[in-house]
Amino acid sequence: MITTSPEHVTITPNATMTGLAAPSRGSAELSTWHVDMPAGITGPEHSVSREQVWTVTAGSLEVTSDGRTEKVTTGQTLVLPPDVLRRIHAAEPFQAYVAMRADGVASVPGTEGTRVLPWAQ
Repeated sequence: MITTSPEHVTITPNATMTGLAAPSRGSAELSTWHVDMPAGITGPEHSVSREQVWTVTAGSLEVTSDGRTEKVTTGQTLVLPPDVLRRIHAAEPFQAYVAMRADGVASVPGTEGTRVLPWAQ
């Protein structure tokens, strides 16, 4: 049983991520988290080394990936492949649950190395 606590919350300039399942909380293979993104925010262009599955539970998001922009609304699920550049935009506030293999890392064009996703560790 995993109970969310304040130390599982990561606030960035773009969104608030609340870590759920992760290796630091007892999961061996998967990480899950909740994303809350306010309207008008566009996250940085980046890629993630593992497939991610996003299920939107409130509002909608726009994702630009592989030269296409798609709108994902409440009740829809988006599958983002690994190692493909993407950018998430919140035309309106949205909330989503995300699942990924626990060892995923992010890369940002123009920067060296990779970044861990603290809410997924």
